[in-house]
Amino acid sequence: MKETVLIVDDNPDVIRLLERLIGKELPVETLSADSGESALLVLKEHTVHCVLADMKMPGMDGRELLRNIKAEYTSLPVIIMTAYGAVETAVESMKDGAYDFITKPFEEERLLHTVRRALEHQHLLQKNLDLERRIHAKEKEVFFVGESPRVRELVGTIKLVAQTDVTVLITGETGTGKELAARMIHSLSDRTGKPFVAVNCPAIPENILESELFGYRKGAFTGANTDREGLFQAAQGGTLFLDEIGDISPPLQAKLLRVLQERELKPLGDTTTRRVDVRVIAATNRDLEKNVATGQFRSDLYYRLKVVSVRTPPLREIPEDIPLIAFHFLSLLCAELGLPQKRLTEEAIQYLVSRQWQGNARELQNEIKRAVIFSKKDLILPQDFGNTAPLVPGPEESPEVYGGEYKEARKKVLTAFDVEYITRLLRHTEGNVSLAANQAGMERQSLQYLMRKYGINSALFRKIGEKSS
Repeated sequence: MKETVLIVDDNPDVIRLLERLIGKELPVETLSADSGESALLVLKEHTVHCVLADMKMPGMDGRELLRNIKAEYTSLPVIIMTAYGAVETAVESMKDGAYDFITKPFEEERLLHTVRRALEHQHLLQKNLDLERRIHAKEKEVFFVGESPRVRELVGTIKLVAQTDVTVLITGETGTGKELAARMIHSLSDRTGKPFVAVNCPAIPENILESELFGYRKGAFTGANTDREGLFQAAQGGTLFLDEIGDISPPLQAKLLRVLQERELKPLGDTTTRRVDVRVIAATNRDLEKNVATGQFRSDLYYRLKVVSVRTPPLREIPEDIPLIAFHFLSLLCAELGLPQKRLTEEAIQYLVSRQWQGNARELQNEIKRAVIFSKKDLILPQDFGNTAPLVPGPEESPEVYGGEYKEARKKVLTAFDVEYITRLLRHTEGNVSLAANQAGMERQSLQYLMRKYGINSALFRKIGEKSS
């Protein structure tokens, strides 16, 4: 469906001129009105994406029309047309919310450029509003943000698992939302009104983790001056989430297995066992099957945990969800920091989608937070992210890229290099593909092939160049 531009002028010759020019050069449809009053009627009957209005008209002039439009259609961009002698008045209209103004007689390129930018601006606002509505629709739910098939499948699995009381093992890379998945299972289960207790196993020293989980009695060890309930008992009736379960020691694995099998535990220093009614959900970013094969993880505990397995996908597998996830973080962070709601430009969204996210959603959240803090305007640009880290990480930053089979690791590294090289090249040439190909010492067709392969759009870099000029 084409976008629509409404032309408002009391001079029919001007309307015909603009209709021919805009209709020929831009992929839009045009509507016209010969007065401010009739323009408001057109807006009630049609969907309009940009208004081009003359300042001086009999009856309702352009500035009054602007105020009426902004009162009812706040996001609709209005471009004011005026004679050279009335530029000061046109500038004043900017304070009333005009997107821009152009002077008569028209410079065709200036006119078309202004209309293009206004349409892009309106498209961006509408896209952000749509994202905002979709986010708000999920605000009352502890749900994953995303609408890709992978996320829909994940949410569907979680809903099914939540209706049972089985032990669940959640696998996935760092930053993919394993704890969120656990909280979803808890919130959708019959245990939702009871405690949800999360334990980051590697964060607690090994010699303390056992007493933290199972509790202890006074005198059980030096420093145990009082009785203390463990986290299993704190989660009684609810859910205990054991994050990074692959990091616990073999002796503790054996004790945890007994609790899962017998549904009872014995605090340190106690002579009697206690029944526990706790659902256990465990998570790991390790390959536990390999750890079982090497003897680092007990096979009986592994299969006891893996009654049902759920995998949270990394961002590289759901790139279509990155804009929605980014806006979700943006909305939350602006509210958290007490700042006005900011917006992501199309270039910023493209940057986020094309970037490699080794830390997945957690890294994306940190980048959004940095941009919210350091961006000087309400619109966030690619440069506001201040990416000082290389797009192609070294082994110390990304061991998983360099692990595994050689061919697969090589493919990942080369893909990351291609994306970084082409992105930087186009940014340097401001989207000029011919110049970029020349500087790279390759045929234009070869560069275009790589751009299509990785979904890189040169037009985005031209826009960046225009806005920074």
